[in-house]
Amino acid sequence: MKIAIASDHGGFELKAYLVMWLKENNFDVTDLGNLVYDKEDDYPDFANKLAQYVSNGYAERGILICGSGVGACISANKTKGIRASICHDTYSAHQGVEHDNMNVICFGARVIGADLAKELVTAFLNAKFYNEGRFKRRFDKLLTLEKN
Repeated sequence: MKIAIASDHGGFELKAYLVMWLKENNFDVTDLGNLVYDKEDDYPDFANKLAQYVSNGYAERGILICGSGVGACISANKTKGIRASICHDTYSAHQGVEHDNMNVICFGARVIGADLAKELVTAFLNAKFYNEGRFKRRFDKLLTLEKN
């Protein structure tokens, strides 16, 4: 699975840790920045870059990190084809994929630590969308909303 990851300064250190951990676990990960710490950088820049990357099919899933996760999530959801959510618990991390076909997980580096981040990413990446019944019906409705 191809994974994209990005963060602003608020998530810079946690992102670097996760990139290393993902690579050690044989994931194909693309770091979309920021590649240097810049306390003046802006989360919408990195969220947009990641959202475009995932939306265009260069990665199957994305991981966005900022200080709280909120700004990154709001920004990513402005891109067609992106279904991003903040997840600070493992149930939401896998259920968001299984029920809602979430393709970008967001979290706040000032809210969670590295160990929980690994658990969230694991739950997110191992989950599969339940593409049938009520889940497919609801997802089709989301796609209709997006078109309009």
